[in-house]
Amino acid sequence: MATKRVLIVEDERPLAHALQLKLQHEGYEAVIATNGKDCLALINKQKFDVVLLDMMMPVMDGFQVLQELRTHPVKPVVFVLSNLSQREDESRVLEAGAKKYFIKADTPLSVIVEEVKNA
Repeated sequence: MATKRVLIVEDERPLAHALQLKLQHEGYEAVIATNGKDCLALINKQKFDVVLLDMMMPVMDGFQVLQELRTHPVKPVVFVLSNLSQREDESRVLEAGAKKYFIKADTPLSVIVEEVKNA
C-alpha cells in the first residue's frame, strides 16, 4: 500500500514540525509549506492525500488556497487548523470545500492525526 502523503501548510514552525514528526511516526510522508503560495506550488507538482491548512499566513491565506483548490483537477482532503474561532469562519471554510475545521488551541495533535488516518 502506498504511503499517504500529507501537506502541512502552517507558518508557525514549531507546530508544523510537531505535526510532521507525529505524522511521520504514524507512517505518513509529511511535507511542510509555510504559506499558501508554496502550498499551491507543491500541489501542482506532487500528489497529496491530505492537506492540513492554516488560515492566517503570509503571502496567501488559507481562504485564498481553498478558492484555488476548488478549480484544481486533483482535490486532496483538506482539514483546516486555525485560531479563528468565529462560527462564520468555520462555515465559510466548510462551504469552500474543507472537510473539517479544527481550532488549534483546542485540538490535541493526536486528534488531528486520527482524522488524517480516517480521511
